[in-house]
Amino acid sequence: MSRDKDQVTKRMPASWASKTLRLPKSLLPHRASDANLPGYLQAVTHDLYTWQREHGKGRFILHDGPPYANGDLHIGHALNKILKDITCRYQVSNGRQVDFRPGFDCHGLPIELKALQKQKELGNMPDGQALSTVEIRKIARESASNTVKLQKERFKEWAIMADWQNTWCTMDKDYEIRQLETFKLMIGNGQIYRRLKPVYWSPSTKTALAEAELEYNSDHRSTAAYVKFPLHEIPKVVRDMLPANQGLIAAAIWTTTPWTLPANRAIAVKRNMEYLVAQTEFHGVLVVSSSRLADFESFCPVLSILGKISGQELVGATYLHPFRSTTNGPQPIVHADFVTDESGTGLVHVAPGHGMDDYKLCQEHGIELLAPVDDAGLFTAEAFPGSDILTGKDVLGAGNKLILNIFQSANMLLHTHTYRHKYPYDWRSKKPVIIRATRQWFADLSGIKDTALEALANVKFVPSGSFDRLSSFIKSRSEWCISRQRVWGVPIPALYDQSGEAIMTTQSISHIISMIKERGIDAWWSDDPTEPAWVDPSLRMQGPFTRGKDTMDVWFDSGTSWNEMRSERGEDAGPIADIYLEGTDQHRGWFQSSLLTKVAQLTSMGHRAAQAPFKTLITHGFTLDSKGKKMSKSEGNVVSPAQIMDGTLLPPLKRKDQKNGQDKRVLYDGMGPDALRLWVASSDLTHDALIGEPLLKAINGFLAKLRVTYKLLTGLLDTYDFAHKVQFNELCGLDRLAVLQSRKMREAADSAYQEYAYHRVVSAINTYVGADLSAFYIESIKDRCYVDADYSKSRTHAQAVLWEIYRNLSHVLSPITPLLVAEVRDYLPTQLQDYDPFRSLSEDRYTSIQGICEDPDLEAIFNPNKGASIHRIWDAIKQLQESARSEKLMGSSLGCDVTIHLPAISSFDSHGQLLLRILHQLSPELADLFVVSKVTLTSTDPNQPPLAPIIQASEWTKQTTILIPSTASTENSPIEINISAPKQLKCIRCWKYTVPKEIFASASQLASDSNSSSDSDTSVPASPLAKLDVNTTQLEEPVCRRCLGVLEGLRTAEPDVHGDLFNGRPGIAQAAAACRDGGGLDREDIKLWDWNWDFDGNKKTKRTDLSD
Repeated sequence: MSRDKDQVTKRMPASWASKTLRLPKSLLPHRASDANLPGYLQAVTHDLYTWQREHGKGRFILHDGPPYANGDLHIGHALNKILKDITCRYQVSNGRQVDFRPGFDCHGLPIELKALQKQKELGNMPDGQALSTVEIRKIARESASNTVKLQKERFKEWAIMADWQNTWCTMDKDYEIRQLETFKLMIGNGQIYRRLKPVYWSPSTKTALAEAELEYNSDHRSTAAYVKFPLHEIPKVVRDMLPANQGLIAAAIWTTTPWTLPANRAIAVKRNMEYLVAQTEFHGVLVVSSSRLADFESFCPVLSILGKISGQELVGATYLHPFRSTTNGPQPIVHADFVTDESGTGLVHVAPGHGMDDYKLCQEHGIELLAPVDDAGLFTAEAFPGSDILTGKDVLGAGNKLILNIFQSANMLLHTHTYRHKYPYDWRSKKPVIIRATRQWFADLSGIKDTALEALANVKFVPSGSFDRLSSFIKSRSEWCISRQRVWGVPIPALYDQSGEAIMTTQSISHIISMIKERGIDAWWSDDPTEPAWVDPSLRMQGPFTRGKDTMDVWFDSGTSWNEMRSERGEDAGPIADIYLEGTDQHRGWFQSSLLTKVAQLTSMGHRAAQAPFKTLITHGFTLDSKGKKMSKSEGNVVSPAQIMDGTLLPPLKRKDQKNGQDKRVLYDGMGPDALRLWVASSDLTHDALIGEPLLKAINGFLAKLRVTYKLLTGLLDTYDFAHKVQFNELCGLDRLAVLQSRKMREAADSAYQEYAYHRVVSAINTYVGADLSAFYIESIKDRCYVDADYSKSRTHAQAVLWEIYRNLSHVLSPITPLLVAEVRDYLPTQLQDYDPFRSLSEDRYTSIQGICEDPDLEAIFNPNKGASIHRIWDAIKQLQESARSEKLMGSSLGCDVTIHLPAISSFDSHGQLLLRILHQLSPELADLFVVSKVTLTSTDPNQPPLAPIIQASEWTKQTTILIPSTASTENSPIEINISAPKQLKCIRCWKYTVPKEIFASASQLASDSNSSSDSDTSVPASPLAKLDVNTTQLEEPVCRRCLGVLEGLRTAEPDVHGDLFNGRPGIAQAAAACRDGGGLDREDIKLWDWNWDFDGNKKTKRTDLSD
């Protein structure tokens, strides 16, 4: 049904009344200003850190895992450092004294190579001219120093609150000396030794590598080979199987690394495995595992099986190596537990110089290792004694192919095939590594790893599964190769005599440390190699010594960074960090090296108690693009933190055309550092963090929503002062609910903060702001905040609730979006700016509402997950309104009345009965809740007004029914909801349809009254108005009783501003005065009173004066 536009609707834009509304006014901008950013950054980083160091109670240490100082920061750095910052800020908000000193990892090959590359680009390194060690160290130090400065500035741009005045670097002199002191303790405890054994070796960077310095390429392709070695000493049981004319027999082996065949020193079998002696078509008699025969025959046809033997019967036999049979003689066949029949032939090629298992096996049997490969990954002359055919050939390239050709020429190659598999690569050069035996320094872990595992039992892991990951790495290690063949690092303080034997004692190291303190660490390389001053006096008589050239593994550098934590009284074992927080890859890196070095130190000092350097270990995932792919330049999916802050990852903002097309600037929706921080916080740290345009749009949208919310809060709090305390039980139902919802949000956020689940914090805030606050409470109080008198209880109570909401919202947001929270504070009314969300150690002073207590019944019926919920009624009303709007029956939600027809209370279950009771309790507030002009509750109770006459009297109506669980298990009870055309007129001030039609004068009557009155007499009548019958007064324009009272209060309280408010409106003036005099109010205090009128226009009981 359509509805004609009446004269009242056309007259709504009346400016004189709307100017008296208390619309929120806030200067908080919709976007943060770049010009103000430096000041806010200073306030929330340096100033706040300094303040909390002086005022915080209870030390909290977050020890920084140092980023590598070899380039600009990337999105992974942002994820890590912002997670740390959020953690620290939350602790500050709870009154803790945070100790967070950022560190930087400054040694190692990447920095060295980058520095050298830069020198080449600058033309400072002509081809063929090498720099000296001292020159390399100098440029590496300069490169690292410059990078540290750059990274510091980037971190500060992200609003990282830290002790930026006291950062540490692994290249600092004091740091290096403390590291050497830790190394000395381990030497004294016998935990450091030097040995020739296989290690991961990078030919591309010419240095040994630790497991943590490897990356695994799953797409690596290798050539595997089956070859045969002729047996020399043949077991009798095998010899008896051979035909009379067949005296030759060979062992068939399979290898995935043919380049290691020159280093072969044995063949391994398994005692309890069955082997066959097989006559083949092309390669004579071969020994092969019986379980591998089927696969073996696919490339080497077998004519007959001559017999079966056990692996035990093969042990003790010997064979000849084609490259060194004349120099080394026969080589043994031995038993090994690692032999399986899952692949190959069941006979394993053993090269102790190129495999750890092979090395251990040969150590048990006294077999010397051989590794004929140099630092560059090229074969040496030892690879093929008596021939230089292999010398200088790349083991992973030409050398590998050449070996296969040599075996082919000797008719010893049975078969080759190419396969794809996972293979270790150097994480720096991104090139394949090899396993190669060299003389290296090792830390013995066998004696401390049980203690390290015991220490982990006292550590909290987030997520809990990371305990198993770190434990497995510790369990699998027995030693740690800590030496590197580079120059940019901390030297291993070893002295070598003329025979090449190393000397390293606690006494010799103490002397070297004293020399470093005196001359500086670079003097280790710049002084003459045999300078006697570096040798402890007690050793000088034993001959000249040469200083070693190896440097320590960078994981040992950063692993001993727990030395940087400041000790306090009673911490004889050194302070323990509350938190270590890094990426999941650090289980095999920094977490492990920190734990092992700390346990080694404590063990060396005689501490028996197992203790890790951290109480809580938190790991986060990696950063991936929106499709879950790893970021790389080749993929073109790399995202920088700056792009998130400046908004350039999103489409540009739409702009109005400028005149003459002169303004062609492209603007982006840059939300600054808070956008980057909010992205970090919204990512579940237990999983990889995705980033892309859809997510960033949501982040920016949420930030914009927060700014709009804060803008409204700061505007509505214009006249509020938290010195005015309100008792919780004095609040109306909606206010009490809003307080409880705000507190629940804060409790949920606090709980998530304590569990380091920052994505749940964001989710709790998002849900609260979008649903409970914006869609519910803010909408329900707009009428009383905009329309009611400044200091009326209805308005001040709402402001008290809004103040609590502001404080709770700022508390939970300050760790995540500190810049926004700091900026909003500057736009609070002056009387509220004493409250600082970052520095309020005592909240009681600023609490506006006292005696807050639970109201489970009220909260229950506002729970959207319950079947009997007010949300269901709210949703039904909104759907009916949308239907009416589509038929152009109404516009604003105030343009309808609502009738809710309730069945007998006995027909509901307990929760449904609770809903009915709360609905009746909240009946005076339902119109505000649903943002309509009037709400009427009816029921089957004969004492309640019937539904039908109400609906029949309306110009149009819309109806629906919702079902609520009933006492019967199979039935639901209906609640009928109707919206209909308002039966009264629209107030020109509050826009509610609450003005009785009979008191509004028609246009013709207004004209007649105007002609009969004196042109000069338009002022308010001076006669007493106490006896005026408002119900018979004719109003020139429709104004409701509530607004009449507020307008009269404004006119009498502020005559200089509103003295002429009623000029030309004698009817309104008389009605307004009657509202005042009828209540017995004085002119001076009328604005302090709250006049409430029920939905039928009857005056309710007056509330207490605020001054009481």
